[in-house]
Formats: sequence, structure tokens, C-alpha cells
Amino acid sequence: MAKVDLELVKLVLQRNELDVRQVSQIIEDINVEMSAMVEDEQKPPPVKKQFVMMVSDPEGKLAGQNMTGWVLQIPEEDSPYVANERLIKSGYAYNASPKGRRIPVQSIGEICEVVTTKFTKENNVWIKTKEPILLVTTDNKLPMDNSGKF
Repeated sequence: MAKVDLELVKLVLQRNELDVRQVSQIIEDINVEMSAMVEDEQKPPPVKKQFVMMVSDPEGKLAGQNMTGWVLQIPEEDSPYVANERLIKSGYAYNASPKGRRIPVQSIGEICEVVTTKFTKENNVWIKTKEPILLVTTDNKLPMDNSGKF
């Protein structure tokens, strides 16, 4: 449905030589209808989600270990092993800034929580989770029995 500016509607109504009271009543009716439509269109709040890192562990070497970490992004063509080095460089750059000199970061966790995107973007690393998340392992197999149930 096309949206029209109320001032344009008011101008057209006045141009057609309608009474000023009639024009103001029509504009008021339009405002009431628009507010009713806006209330109907309000969506329920989105469901909160969390990130989880999942690691394939077919031999079960990591089973039973509690590990936490952060979700990061780096350019596709770069090796994943450079992510740690880039986080450290971002921390050094932050610590050299005026705010970093007052409150320096001293760990990878603090880098992920405190350092702004300005510093990490310069080093081609993007932090997706500020707080550490749990690491979940999987055997990377789809278990099926004869009934097709899991």
C-alpha cells in the first residue's frame, strides 16, 4: 500500500475547497487509523540466541573437557592460525591509545570484551562474541537405529 504524506493530503483537500473543519476532521481520522495500524503491526520481541562453537571429535579425545572460547571472523583466504596473532596486535594497538593507557587489556578475554572494532578491523579480525562461550564436541555422525529415531 502506498504511503502518502499527511501534508499532501491536507493540501489536496484544501484545494478542493472543503471546509477547514472538515479537513481537520479528515486529517484527525487518518491519524487515528494510522496509529491503530501501527499498533497492529508491532512484532513480538525476537528470541534471544547464543553462539556455540562445535568441534568435530570423532575419536573422543576432547570428550568430558570443559572449554570456552570466542567466535571470530577473519578473511576467507587467511589461515585460521593468524587469528590469535591478530587479536594480540589489536590489544597492543588498543593499549597504545589514550583509553588503553588508562585501562590496558592484559588477556585475550579482555581484548574480546573491551577492545573496539576500530582496532580489530585494522588487523582484519572481527570479534563476534564479546563474552566467552562454551565449546561443544560432536562425533560428527548421525546415529540411526532401525526405527529411524535418534
